[in-house]
Amino acid sequence: MTSTPADIASVQTLPQLLAYRAARTPHAEAYRAFDPARQAWGSLTWAQTAERVSTWAQALAAMQLPPAARVAILLPNGLNAMCADQATLAVGGVPVPLHAIDNPGSIAYILGDCEASMLIVSQAEQWEKIRAVGTPFPALRAVVITDDDDAFKATPASGDSPAVGSLAQWLTGAAQTDASTAATGPQADDLAAIVYTSGTTGKPKGVMLTHRNVVSDVKAVLERIAPTVDDVFLSFLPLSHTFERTGGYYLPIAAGSCVAYARSVAQLAEDLKTIRPTVLVSVPRIYERIHAKLLEKLSPTPWKMQLYEAAQNKGWARFCAVQGLPAPAASEGQAAGWMAALPWPVLQALVAKPLLAQFGGRVRVAVSGGAPLSPTIAKCFLGLGLPLIQGYGMTETAPVVSVNALDDNDPACVGKALPGVEVRIGDNHELQVRGPIVMKGYWKRPEDTARILSTDGWLGTGDQADIVNGRIYIKGRIKEIIVTSTGEKIPPGDLELALLADPLLEQAFVVGENRPFIACVAVLNPGEWQRLAADLGLNPQAADSLNHPSVHRAVLARIEKNTASFARYAVPRTVHLTLTPWTIENTFMTPTLKLKRNNLMAHFAEAIEGMYQKPGR
Repeated sequence: MTSTPADIASVQTLPQLLAYRAARTPHAEAYRAFDPARQAWGSLTWAQTAERVSTWAQALAAMQLPPAARVAILLPNGLNAMCADQATLAVGGVPVPLHAIDNPGSIAYILGDCEASMLIVSQAEQWEKIRAVGTPFPALRAVVITDDDDAFKATPASGDSPAVGSLAQWLTGAAQTDASTAATGPQADDLAAIVYTSGTTGKPKGVMLTHRNVVSDVKAVLERIAPTVDDVFLSFLPLSHTFERTGGYYLPIAAGSCVAYARSVAQLAEDLKTIRPTVLVSVPRIYERIHAKLLEKLSPTPWKMQLYEAAQNKGWARFCAVQGLPAPAASEGQAAGWMAALPWPVLQALVAKPLLAQFGGRVRVAVSGGAPLSPTIAKCFLGLGLPLIQGYGMTETAPVVSVNALDDNDPACVGKALPGVEVRIGDNHELQVRGPIVMKGYWKRPEDTARILSTDGWLGTGDQADIVNGRIYIKGRIKEIIVTSTGEKIPPGDLELALLADPLLEQAFVVGENRPFIACVAVLNPGEWQRLAADLGLNPQAADSLNHPSVHRAVLARIEKNTASFARYAVPRTVHLTLTPWTIENTFMTPTLKLKRNNLMAHFAEAIEGMYQKPGR
């Protein structure tokens, strides 16, 4: 069984990490979750958590799965997902976290590819949809359904079909399990997960992460972020996302912090005020949504907008002074008019404190990762006092490579490399990484592994970057760099972030490969579109309104304003507009909400061609 390390330095595996925490602070609050039956929040201590995980581990051990068996976990964030993961690790199994919002075909592919011995899923309906795909699962022995009650009709294994039962039925096996049958814990170089990348092109690849990879990353992040036993994390990103697994799940175990599971993203605003977290781990999209709602509320009232701009600009100037960053240009405060002269305490009371109250009012550190953070978003929240730091990583690096610190925070960069992690710039300005956080390789794909991982341990990230005084500045994905027919090179990610600073644009992607100029396809926010159409005297319901020349002129004018800091050749000269959002279901977004550019290019091929047939602005 898993030994209990005396200190964090001697922890080598994830089961040891939980054992260390349960021994060190057994009676401290570990997890908080909402119980729909009682309509109340409940808690588990670290001792209770270890006990619950032990019950799950006994049930797994009773199944006598093959050594290093893959256990696929298709669950929303919550105690069941945590228990499934910890129990699998405790018996030396390999968790395969799946995106709860992924499509059945993709999940079926992963189950077959990783040769999963077991699937833990929240609803029987999900399993039925996966089974209906028709993919054979010869290794799959059991499916456990967590959300159905004790009356669930279990079905035994037959032929090629696995046994299917409820969580309650499965856990009864734990009581009959002799402790001597429990598997010994894993070693540092054993697999701690196979995490499948989203696959913006082609089939997803399984990233093999060892216990050494993950534990090394947790320890390094612990030095940079330093959460404590008094901190409360609010967990709302899926645990299938490596960023959440390390930063919002394993890191709090190491620190002894409490993790509260948000009820849903839809209820996040309410949960922030109820839980009042001190640490937030989020992707930029959450901050973008809050920012968009803020502008939507302020924009109809000019004096409120001016007050907001005055507070943001004055707060941003204060932040830059504290961090030793260049002072903002004097012109930045002009839009606020006479309100720019108001003292900071007044602006703080009127604008900053009400905004911070939306996050619960006591956030000590907010980490943004998983995608680039827009300069507009950074300026807004840092200017108004949210301690927001940006990091960088990838699934293949467990995932955190670098992150800013609260006292060394330049939002234009992604911080300095973590302790023990080496970075360098290779050919084509590619950022390369080496260290104990770098993956073992891709599951059953040695050729793909060899393409990205050198024999001396350097991993090619696929991102172009500069390193200045130790700080890493990401320029964009090498494969996504647009090269126009005039030879100009434009990273689309930064440009798209700038476009999305306008609340009118919900989603955007830019094109221009081998074309004379940059063009843009954008999804409009329905409410903002109604307002714009009314201002232009158009019927927003009419099919041809989106293509009206006055609409395109108005949108291009707003784009020009938000891309003022970009080179002229990078500013889109023409647009194609739509009101149909891009989603995972319509195959235009990955489960981690990245654009599937190939799919978008194919879908909008005719529209894109049309944009280049008319004269660009």
